Amino acid sequence: MFETLSAGMEGVFRRLRGRGRLSSSEVDRALADMRTALLQADVEVGVAGTLLERIRARAVGAEVMKSLTPGLQVLKLVKESLAATLGEAAEPLNFAERGLTVMMVVGLQGSGKTTSAAKLARYVRDGGRRPLLVAADRRRPAAAEQLRRLGEQIGVPVFGGEKGEKGESGGGGDAVRLVKRALAYASDEGNGADVMIVDTAGRLAVDRPLMDELSRIAAVASPQETLLVLDAMTGADAVRTALGFLEYAAFTGVILSKLDGDARGGAAISVREVTGRPIKLAGVGERPEDLEVFHPERMASRILGMGDMLTVIERAEQVMQDEETAQAAKRIRRAEFTLDDFLSQFAGLRRMGPVSDLVGMLPVAQSASVDATAAEREIGRAEAIIRSMTPLERNNPKLIDGSRRRRIASGSGTSVQDVSAMLRQFDNMRRMLQSAPGVIPGFEPPGTGRGFLRPSGGGRRKQPALRQAARPAGGQPRTPRKQQKHKKKKKR
Repeated sequence: MFETLSAGMEGVFRRLRGRGRLSSSEVDRALADMRTALLQADVEVGVAGTLLERIRARAVGAEVMKSLTPGLQVLKLVKESLAATLGEAAEPLNFAERGLTVMMVVGLQGSGKTTSAAKLARYVRDGGRRPLLVAADRRRPAAAEQLRRLGEQIGVPVFGGEKGEKGESGGGGDAVRLVKRALAYASDEGNGADVMIVDTAGRLAVDRPLMDELSRIAAVASPQETLLVLDAMTGADAVRTALGFLEYAAFTGVILSKLDGDARGGAAISVREVTGRPIKLAGVGERPEDLEVFHPERMASRILGMGDMLTVIERAEQVMQDEETAQAAKRIRRAEFTLDDFLSQFAGLRRMGPVSDLVGMLPVAQSASVDATAAEREIGRAEAIIRSMTPLERNNPKLIDGSRRRRIASGSGTSVQDVSAMLRQFDNMRRMLQSAPGVIPGFEPPGTGRGFLRPSGGGRRKQPALRQAARPAGGQPRTPRKQQKHKKKKKR
Protein backbone atom coordinates (compact mmCIF):
# COMPACT_ATOMS: atom_id res chain seq x y z
CA MET A 1 0.00 0.00 0.00
CA PHE A 2 2.66 2.53 1.01
CA GLU A 3 5.47 1.49 -1.34
CA THR A 4 5.54 4.81 -3.22
CA LEU A 5 5.58 6.90 -0.05
CA SER A 6 8.07 4.61 1.70
CA ALA A 7 10.46 4.78 -1.26
CA GLY A 8 10.24 8.59 -1.36
CA MET A 9 10.83 8.95 2.38
CA GLU A 10 13.70 6.47 2.36
CA GLY A 11 15.45 8.55 -0.33
CA VAL A 12 15.16 11.67 1.84
CA PHE A 13 16.54 9.99 4.96
CA ARG A 14 19.35 8.33 3.03
CA ARG A 15 20.64 11.78 2.06
CA LEU A 16 20.26 13.13 5.59
CA ARG A 17 22.03 10.27 7.37
CA GLY A 18 25.39 11.18 5.86
CA ARG A 19 25.31 14.72 7.26
CA GLY A 20 27.31 15.63 10.34
CA ARG A 21 25.35 18.86 10.75
CA LEU A 22 22.13 20.15 9.21
CA SER A 23 21.51 23.72 8.15
CA SER A 24 18.12 25.37 7.75
CA SER A 25 18.42 25.23 3.97
CA GLU A 26 19.10 21.48 4.05
CA VAL A 27 16.04 20.94 6.27
CA ASP A 28 13.94 22.97 3.80
CA ARG A 29 15.15 20.83 0.89
CA ALA A 30 14.35 17.66 2.81
CA LEU A 31 10.86 18.94 3.64
CA ALA A 32 10.29 19.85 -0.02
CA ASP A 33 11.20 16.29 -1.02
CA MET A 34 8.85 14.95 1.67
CA ARG A 35 6.06 17.14 0.32
CA THR A 36 6.58 15.67 -3.15
CA ALA A 37 6.49 12.12 -1.73
CA LEU A 38 3.28 12.85 0.23
CA LEU A 39 1.47 14.37 -2.74
CA GLN A 40 2.53 11.49 -4.98
CA ALA A 41 1.00 9.16 -2.39
CA ASP A 42 -2.32 11.01 -2.82
CA VAL A 43 -2.26 12.64 0.61
CA GLU A 44 -4.68 15.57 0.78
CA VAL A 45 -2.86 18.87 0.12
CA GLY A 46 -3.92 20.56 3.35
CA VAL A 47 -2.97 17.51 5.43
CA ALA A 48 0.46 17.35 3.78
CA GLY A 49 1.04 21.04 4.60
CA THR A 50 -0.03 20.62 8.24
CA LEU A 51 2.18 17.57 8.69
CA LEU A 52 5.24 19.31 7.22
CA GLU A 53 4.70 22.38 9.43
CA ARG A 54 4.71 20.12 12.48
CA ILE A 55 7.99 18.61 11.37
CA ARG A 56 9.56 21.99 10.49
CA ALA A 57 8.68 23.51 13.86
CA ARG A 58 10.81 20.88 15.61
CA ALA A 59 13.40 20.13 12.93
CA VAL A 60 14.90 23.65 12.91
CA GLY A 61 15.33 23.68 16.68
CA ALA A 62 18.28 22.77 18.85
CA GLU A 63 16.98 19.19 19.15
CA VAL A 64 18.19 18.50 15.59
CA MET A 65 20.72 21.22 14.83
CA LYS A 66 22.98 20.32 17.77
CA SER A 67 22.48 16.59 17.54
CA LEU A 68 25.39 14.29 16.70
CA THR A 69 23.07 12.29 14.42
CA PRO A 70 20.76 14.87 12.83
CA GLY A 71 19.50 12.48 10.14
CA LEU A 72 18.24 10.01 12.74
CA GLN A 73 16.71 12.83 14.76
CA VAL A 74 14.75 14.01 11.72
CA LEU A 75 13.55 10.43 11.13
CA LYS A 76 12.36 10.29 14.76
CA LEU A 77 10.53 13.61 14.41
CA VAL A 78 8.86 12.56 11.16
CA LYS A 79 7.68 9.31 12.74
CA GLU A 80 6.22 11.10 15.76
CA SER A 81 4.53 13.76 13.60
CA LEU A 82 3.13 11.15 11.21
CA ALA A 83 1.79 9.09 14.12
CA ALA A 84 0.11 12.25 15.50
CA THR A 85 -1.51 12.86 12.10
CA LEU A 86 -2.74 9.25 11.98
CA GLY A 87 -4.21 9.53 15.46
CA GLU A 88 -1.58 9.01 18.21
CA ALA A 89 -2.97 5.74 19.65
CA ALA A 90 -5.32 2.90 18.73
CA GLU A 91 -8.99 3.64 19.48
CA PRO A 92 -11.08 0.74 20.87
CA LEU A 93 -14.66 0.08 19.87
CA ASN A 94 -17.37 1.44 22.17
CA PHE A 95 -19.66 -1.12 23.82
CA ALA A 96 -22.71 -0.52 25.99
CA GLU A 97 -22.03 -1.01 29.69
CA ARG A 98 -25.21 -3.06 29.98
CA GLY A 99 -27.57 -4.65 27.50
CA LEU A 100 -27.39 -4.65 23.73
CA THR A 101 -24.65 -2.82 21.80
CA VAL A 102 -25.70 -1.53 18.37
CA MET A 103 -23.18 -0.77 15.62
CA MET A 104 -24.13 0.77 12.28
CA VAL A 105 -21.88 0.17 9.29
CA VAL A 106 -22.25 2.91 6.65
CA GLY A 107 -20.52 3.77 3.39
CA LEU A 108 -20.79 4.00 -0.37
CA GLN A 109 -21.42 1.07 -2.70
CA GLY A 110 -18.21 -0.68 -3.68
CA SER A 111 -16.28 0.35 -0.57
CA GLY A 112 -16.46 -3.14 0.93
CA LYS A 113 -19.22 -2.22 3.41
CA THR A 114 -21.08 -5.54 3.56
CA THR A 115 -17.86 -7.56 3.71
CA SER A 116 -16.54 -5.26 6.45
CA ALA A 117 -19.76 -5.78 8.44
CA ALA A 118 -19.16 -9.55 8.36
CA LYS A 119 -15.50 -9.09 9.30
CA LEU A 120 -16.57 -6.87 12.19
CA ALA A 121 -18.96 -9.59 13.39
CA ARG A 122 -16.14 -12.13 13.31
CA TYR A 123 -13.81 -9.71 15.12
CA VAL A 124 -16.40 -9.05 17.84
CA ARG A 125 -17.14 -12.77 18.22
CA ASP A 126 -13.43 -13.56 18.62
CA GLY A 127 -13.42 -11.01 21.44
CA GLY A 128 -15.91 -13.15 23.39
CA ARG A 129 -19.19 -11.47 22.39
CA ARG A 130 -22.28 -12.78 20.61
CA PRO A 131 -22.97 -10.74 17.44
CA LEU A 132 -26.07 -10.60 15.25
CA LEU A 133 -25.85 -9.25 11.69
CA VAL A 134 -28.79 -7.27 10.29
CA ALA A 135 -29.24 -7.03 6.50
CA ALA A 136 -30.68 -3.50 6.38
CA ASP A 137 -29.41 -2.71 2.87
CA ARG A 138 -32.77 -2.83 1.05
CA ARG A 139 -31.51 -0.99 -2.05
CA ARG A 140 -28.97 -3.36 -3.52
CA PRO A 141 -30.76 -6.60 -4.54
CA ALA A 142 -27.86 -8.93 -3.71
CA ALA A 143 -26.84 -7.30 -0.41
CA ALA A 144 -29.03 -9.43 1.89
CA GLU A 145 -28.03 -12.64 0.14
CA GLN A 146 -24.35 -11.70 0.29
CA LEU A 147 -24.56 -10.99 4.02
CA ARG A 148 -26.45 -14.24 4.62
CA ARG A 149 -23.72 -16.26 2.93
CA LEU A 150 -20.99 -14.41 4.79
CA GLY A 151 -22.84 -15.07 8.05
CA GLU A 152 -22.98 -18.79 7.28
CA GLN A 153 -19.27 -18.77 6.51
CA ILE A 154 -18.28 -17.23 9.85
CA GLY A 155 -21.02 -18.87 11.92
CA VAL A 156 -22.89 -15.66 12.84
CA PRO A 157 -26.72 -15.42 12.52
CA VAL A 158 -28.15 -12.90 10.04
CA PHE A 159 -31.51 -11.19 10.56
CA GLY A 160 -33.37 -10.17 7.39
CA GLY A 161 -31.32 -12.27 5.00
CA GLU A 162 -33.72 -15.21 4.72
CA LYS A 163 -34.55 -16.44 1.26
CA GLY A 164 -38.06 -15.82 0.05
CA GLU A 165 -39.18 -13.71 3.02
CA LYS A 166 -41.60 -11.09 1.77
CA GLY A 167 -40.03 -7.66 1.77
CA GLU A 168 -36.86 -8.98 3.42
CA SER A 169 -34.87 -10.54 0.56
CA GLY A 170 -33.38 -7.32 -0.83
CA GLY A 171 -34.87 -4.85 -3.26
CA GLY A 172 -37.55 -2.82 -1.54
CA GLY A 173 -38.79 -3.21 1.99
CA ASP A 174 -38.51 -0.67 4.78
CA ALA A 175 -35.05 -0.70 6.39
CA VAL A 176 -36.26 1.21 9.45
CA ARG A 177 -39.05 -1.31 10.11
CA LEU A 178 -36.56 -4.15 9.67
CA VAL A 179 -34.18 -2.61 12.23
CA LYS A 180 -37.07 -2.27 14.73
CA ARG A 181 -37.87 -5.96 14.33
CA ALA A 182 -34.17 -6.84 14.65
CA LEU A 183 -33.93 -4.84 17.91
CA ALA A 184 -36.87 -6.76 19.36
CA TYR A 185 -35.34 -10.05 18.24
CA ALA A 186 -31.86 -9.25 19.61
CA SER A 187 -33.25 -7.92 22.91
CA ASP A 188 -34.93 -11.25 23.56
CA GLU A 189 -32.57 -13.03 25.98
CA GLY A 190 -33.46 -16.35 24.41
CA ASN A 191 -31.64 -15.39 21.20
CA GLY A 192 -28.43 -14.67 23.08
CA ALA A 193 -27.09 -11.70 21.06
CA ASP A 194 -25.30 -8.84 22.84
CA VAL A 195 -23.97 -6.95 19.76
CA MET A 196 -26.17 -6.03 16.79
CA ILE A 197 -24.29 -5.00 13.62
CA VAL A 198 -26.48 -3.23 11.05
CA ASP A 199 -25.35 -3.28 7.41
CA THR A 200 -27.04 -0.19 5.95
CA ALA A 201 -27.69 0.83 2.34
CA GLY A 202 -25.06 2.55 0.22
CA ARG A 203 -25.09 4.81 -2.80
CA LEU A 204 -22.72 5.57 -5.64
CA ALA A 205 -22.35 9.05 -4.15
CA VAL A 206 -23.40 10.93 -1.02
CA ASP A 207 -26.98 12.15 -1.45
CA ARG A 208 -29.84 13.40 0.68
CA PRO A 209 -32.14 10.30 0.48
CA LEU A 210 -29.29 8.11 1.74
CA MET A 211 -28.59 10.41 4.68
CA ASP A 212 -32.29 10.66 5.55
CA GLU A 213 -32.54 6.87 5.75
CA LEU A 214 -29.41 6.62 7.90
CA SER A 215 -30.75 9.32 10.22
CA ARG A 216 -34.05 7.46 10.69
CA ILE A 217 -32.22 4.17 11.41
CA ALA A 218 -29.95 5.92 13.91
CA ALA A 219 -32.97 7.47 15.64
CA VAL A 220 -34.51 4.02 16.09
CA ALA A 221 -31.36 2.04 16.96
CA SER A 222 -29.37 4.63 19.02
CA PRO A 223 -26.04 3.02 18.03
CA GLN A 224 -22.98 3.12 20.27
CA GLU A 225 -20.82 3.06 17.12
CA THR A 226 -21.46 4.36 13.59
CA LEU A 227 -18.54 3.11 11.52
CA LEU A 228 -17.82 4.57 8.09
CA VAL A 229 -16.19 2.13 5.65
CA LEU A 230 -13.73 3.91 3.36
CA ASP A 231 -11.94 2.31 0.43
CA ALA A 232 -8.24 3.03 0.95
CA MET A 233 -7.65 2.64 -2.78
CA THR A 234 -9.78 5.69 -3.66
CA GLY A 235 -7.16 8.10 -2.29
CA ALA A 236 -8.31 11.72 -2.01
CA ASP A 237 -11.89 10.72 -2.96
CA ALA A 238 -12.11 8.84 0.33
CA VAL A 239 -11.53 12.11 2.18
CA ARG A 240 -14.32 13.85 0.24
CA THR A 241 -16.64 10.93 0.99
CA ALA A 242 -15.81 11.15 4.69
CA LEU A 243 -16.58 14.87 4.74
CA GLY A 244 -19.92 14.23 3.02
CA PHE A 245 -20.95 11.64 5.61
CA LEU A 246 -19.67 13.85 8.43
CA GLU A 247 -21.96 16.67 7.35
CA TYR A 248 -25.16 14.59 7.48
CA ALA A 249 -24.40 11.47 9.56
CA ALA A 250 -22.10 11.89 12.53
CA PHE A 251 -20.01 8.72 12.36
CA THR A 252 -17.83 7.79 15.35
CA GLY A 253 -14.99 5.96 13.61
CA VAL A 254 -13.60 4.64 10.34
CA ILE A 255 -12.97 1.16 8.99
CA LEU A 256 -10.34 1.47 6.28
CA SER A 257 -10.92 -1.34 3.76
CA LYS A 258 -8.53 -2.77 1.16
CA LEU A 259 -5.43 -1.61 3.01
CA ASP A 260 -3.63 -4.57 1.44
CA GLY A 261 -4.14 -3.17 -2.07
CA ASP A 262 -1.61 -1.53 -4.34
CA ALA A 263 -2.93 2.03 -4.05
CA ARG A 264 -0.74 4.80 -2.66
CA GLY A 265 -2.39 5.01 0.76
CA GLY A 266 -3.03 8.75 1.01
CA ALA A 267 -6.50 8.20 2.49
CA ALA A 268 -5.08 6.53 5.60
CA ILE A 269 -2.95 9.58 6.36
CA SER A 270 -5.60 12.18 5.51
CA VAL A 271 -8.86 10.93 7.05
CA ARG A 272 -8.11 11.49 10.74
CA GLU A 273 -6.66 14.94 10.20
CA VAL A 274 -9.56 16.11 8.02
CA THR A 275 -12.53 14.61 9.91
CA GLY A 276 -11.24 14.37 13.46
CA ARG A 277 -12.64 10.83 13.63
CA PRO A 278 -10.28 7.94 14.43
CA ILE A 279 -9.47 5.02 12.15
CA LYS A 280 -10.46 2.14 14.41
CA LEU A 281 -10.05 -0.92 12.20
CA ALA A 282 -8.36 -1.81 8.93
CA GLY A 283 -9.16 -4.53 6.40
CA VAL A 284 -5.92 -6.21 5.38
CA GLY A 285 -7.19 -9.02 3.16
CA GLU A 286 -10.19 -10.80 1.69
CA ARG A 287 -10.66 -13.44 4.39
CA PRO A 288 -13.20 -12.92 7.21
CA GLU A 289 -10.39 -12.83 9.76
CA ASP A 290 -8.46 -10.12 7.89
CA LEU A 291 -9.57 -7.21 10.08
CA GLU A 292 -7.09 -5.62 12.47
CA VAL A 293 -6.96 -2.83 15.02
CA PHE A 294 -5.43 0.26 13.42
CA HIS A 295 -2.29 1.27 15.35
CA PRO A 296 -1.12 4.76 14.19
CA GLU A 297 2.43 4.43 15.55
CA ARG A 298 2.95 1.03 13.94
CA MET A 299 1.57 2.31 10.64
CA ALA A 300 3.94 5.29 10.80
CA SER A 301 6.85 2.88 11.32
CA ARG A 302 5.78 0.83 8.27
CA ILE A 303 5.47 3.94 6.10
CA LEU A 304 8.97 5.08 7.07
CA GLY A 305 10.50 1.64 6.46
CA MET A 306 11.10 0.95 10.15
CA GLY A 307 9.00 -2.23 10.15
CA ASP A 308 6.09 -3.41 12.28
CA MET A 309 7.39 -6.40 14.19
CA LEU A 310 4.73 -6.09 16.91
CA THR A 311 1.99 -6.90 14.40
CA VAL A 312 4.04 -9.85 13.09
CA ILE A 313 4.37 -11.18 16.64
CA GLU A 314 0.65 -10.72 17.32
CA ARG A 315 -0.26 -12.62 14.15
CA ALA A 316 2.10 -15.43 15.15
CA GLU A 317 0.50 -15.63 18.60
CA GLN A 318 -2.97 -15.81 17.05
CA VAL A 319 -2.12 -18.80 14.84
CA MET A 320 0.08 -20.57 17.39
CA GLN A 321 -1.78 -23.29 19.25
CA ASP A 322 -0.38 -24.05 22.72
CA GLU A 323 -1.21 -27.75 22.43
CA GLU A 324 0.49 -28.05 19.04
CA THR A 325 3.55 -26.20 20.37
CA ALA A 326 3.82 -28.50 23.39
CA GLN A 327 3.60 -31.59 21.17
CA ALA A 328 6.26 -30.20 18.82
CA ALA A 329 8.54 -29.47 21.79
CA LYS A 330 8.19 -33.07 23.00
CA ARG A 331 9.05 -34.43 19.54
CA ILE A 332 12.11 -32.19 19.28
CA ARG A 333 13.25 -33.26 22.74
CA ARG A 334 13.06 -36.90 21.59
CA ALA A 335 14.67 -36.03 18.23
CA GLU A 336 11.41 -36.96 16.49
CA PHE A 337 10.82 -33.71 14.55
CA THR A 338 9.51 -34.94 11.19
CA LEU A 339 8.65 -33.57 7.77
CA ASP A 340 4.98 -33.50 8.84
CA ASP A 341 6.00 -31.00 11.54
CA PHE A 342 7.93 -29.06 8.89
CA LEU A 343 4.76 -28.98 6.77
CA SER A 344 2.72 -27.68 9.72
CA GLN A 345 5.21 -24.80 10.06
CA PHE A 346 4.35 -23.72 6.52
CA ALA A 347 0.63 -23.97 7.31
CA GLY A 348 1.12 -21.72 10.35
CA LEU A 349 3.04 -19.22 8.24
CA ARG A 350 0.21 -19.10 5.70
CA ARG A 351 -2.34 -18.51 8.47
CA MET A 352 -0.42 -15.36 9.38
CA GLY A 353 -1.28 -13.92 5.96
CA PRO A 354 0.43 -13.48 2.58
CA VAL A 355 4.22 -13.54 2.65
CA SER A 356 4.26 -10.17 0.86
CA ASP A 357 2.36 -8.62 3.81
CA LEU A 358 4.80 -10.07 6.33
CA VAL A 359 7.78 -8.84 4.29
CA GLY A 360 6.20 -5.39 4.19
CA MET A 361 6.27 -5.33 8.01
CA LEU A 362 10.02 -5.96 8.14
CA PRO A 363 12.43 -3.04 8.45
CA VAL A 364 13.72 -1.75 5.09
CA ALA A 365 17.19 -3.24 5.58
CA GLN A 366 15.69 -6.70 6.06
CA SER A 367 12.77 -6.53 3.64
CA ALA A 368 15.05 -5.30 0.85
CA SER A 369 16.89 -8.62 1.00
CA VAL A 370 13.67 -10.70 0.88
CA ASP A 371 11.92 -11.38 -2.41
CA ALA A 372 8.33 -12.04 -1.31
CA THR A 373 7.38 -13.65 -4.63
CA ALA A 374 10.39 -15.97 -4.54
CA ALA A 375 9.73 -16.85 -0.89
CA GLU A 376 6.10 -17.70 -1.66
CA ARG A 377 7.24 -19.86 -4.58
CA GLU A 378 9.80 -21.70 -2.42
CA ILE A 379 7.20 -22.46 0.26
CA GLY A 380 4.78 -23.83 -2.35
CA ARG A 381 7.54 -25.99 -3.85
CA ALA A 382 8.52 -27.39 -0.43
CA GLU A 383 4.89 -28.20 0.39
CA ALA A 384 4.45 -30.02 -2.93
CA ILE A 385 7.61 -32.05 -2.33
CA ILE A 386 6.58 -33.14 1.18
CA ARG A 387 3.04 -34.03 0.08
CA SER A 388 4.53 -36.28 -2.64
CA MET A 389 6.23 -38.43 0.01
CA THR A 390 4.82 -41.50 1.69
CA PRO A 391 4.06 -41.38 5.46
CA LEU A 392 7.09 -43.61 6.05
CA GLU A 393 9.38 -41.20 4.18
CA ARG A 394 8.05 -38.20 6.09
CA ASN A 395 8.76 -39.90 9.41
CA ASN A 396 12.20 -41.12 8.36
CA PRO A 397 13.81 -38.91 5.65
CA LYS A 398 16.98 -41.04 5.77
CA LEU A 399 15.13 -43.64 3.71
CA ILE A 400 14.92 -41.25 0.75
CA ASP A 401 17.60 -42.51 -1.63
CA GLY A 402 18.18 -41.67 -5.28
CA SER A 403 15.26 -43.60 -6.73
CA ARG A 404 12.84 -42.23 -4.13
CA ARG A 405 14.03 -38.70 -4.85
CA ARG A 406 13.33 -39.17 -8.55
CA ARG A 407 9.82 -40.45 -7.77
CA ILE A 408 9.13 -37.53 -5.37
CA ALA A 409 10.44 -35.02 -7.92
CA SER A 410 8.19 -36.48 -10.60
CA GLY A 411 5.14 -36.41 -8.32
CA SER A 412 5.69 -32.83 -7.17
CA GLY A 413 6.63 -31.36 -10.54
CA THR A 414 10.12 -30.42 -9.33
CA SER A 415 13.65 -31.60 -9.92
CA VAL A 416 15.80 -34.02 -7.94
CA GLN A 417 18.00 -31.05 -7.00
CA ASP A 418 14.95 -29.29 -5.52
CA VAL A 419 14.13 -32.36 -3.43
CA SER A 420 17.71 -32.60 -2.17
CA ALA A 421 17.78 -28.87 -1.33
CA MET A 422 14.53 -29.14 0.65
CA LEU A 423 15.84 -32.12 2.61
CA ARG A 424 19.00 -30.18 3.48
CA GLN A 425 16.89 -27.25 4.69
CA PHE A 426 14.83 -29.58 6.85
CA ASP A 427 17.95 -31.20 8.31
CA ASN A 428 19.47 -27.78 9.10
CA MET A 429 16.25 -26.64 10.77
CA ARG A 430 16.02 -29.79 12.88
CA ARG A 431 19.60 -29.39 14.07
CA MET A 432 18.99 -25.72 14.87
CA LEU A 433 15.86 -26.49 16.91
CA GLN A 434 17.68 -29.18 18.87
CA SER A 435 20.66 -26.95 19.68
CA ALA A 436 19.15 -23.47 20.16
CA PRO A 437 17.33 -22.85 23.47
CA GLY A 438 14.07 -20.94 23.52
CA VAL A 439 13.19 -21.41 19.84
CA ILE A 440 10.01 -23.14 20.99
CA PRO A 441 8.48 -21.71 24.20
CA GLY A 442 8.98 -23.95 27.21
CA PHE A 443 11.60 -26.11 25.47
CA GLU A 444 15.22 -26.16 26.60
CA PRO A 445 17.22 -28.85 24.79
CA PRO A 446 19.72 -31.04 26.66
CA GLY A 447 23.08 -29.45 27.40
CA THR A 448 21.74 -25.90 27.65
CA GLY A 449 22.05 -25.65 31.42
CA ARG A 450 25.01 -24.12 33.28
CA GLY A 451 27.46 -26.10 31.21
CA PHE A 452 26.12 -24.48 28.03
CA LEU A 453 27.75 -21.19 29.07
CA ARG A 454 31.21 -22.62 29.72
CA PRO A 455 33.99 -21.66 27.30
CA SER A 456 35.09 -24.22 24.75
CA GLY A 457 38.02 -26.49 25.53
CA GLY A 458 36.54 -28.04 28.68
CA GLY A 459 37.29 -27.24 32.27
CA ARG A 460 35.85 -24.62 34.57
CA ARG A 461 37.89 -21.64 33.40
CA LYS A 462 37.31 -18.36 35.17
CA GLN A 463 36.72 -15.23 33.13
CA PRO A 464 39.51 -12.58 33.26
CA ALA A 465 37.44 -10.35 35.54
CA LEU A 466 36.92 -13.23 37.96
CA ARG A 467 40.63 -14.13 37.94
CA GLN A 468 41.48 -10.51 38.74
CA ALA A 469 39.00 -10.48 41.63
CA ALA A 470 40.55 -13.69 43.01
CA ARG A 471 43.94 -12.03 43.55
CA PRO A 472 44.91 -10.88 47.08
CA ALA A 473 45.33 -7.21 47.94
CA GLY A 474 49.09 -7.34 47.22
CA GLY A 475 48.42 -7.96 43.57
CA GLN A 476 50.17 -11.38 43.37
CA PRO A 477 48.05 -14.26 42.17
CA ARG A 478 47.24 -16.88 44.75
CA THR A 479 49.01 -20.20 44.43
CA PRO A 480 46.62 -23.00 43.54
CA ARG A 481 46.06 -25.54 46.31
CA LYS A 482 47.48 -28.44 44.31
CA GLN A 483 50.78 -26.58 43.83
CA GLN A 484 50.91 -25.71 47.56
CA LYS A 485 50.55 -29.41 48.51
CA HIS A 486 53.22 -30.38 45.98
CA LYS A 487 55.71 -27.90 47.50
CA LYS A 488 55.07 -29.22 51.02
CA LYS A 489 55.85 -32.79 49.87
CA LYS A 490 59.18 -31.65 48.38
CA LYS A 491 60.23 -29.95 51.62
CA ARG A 492 59.62 -33.17 53.52
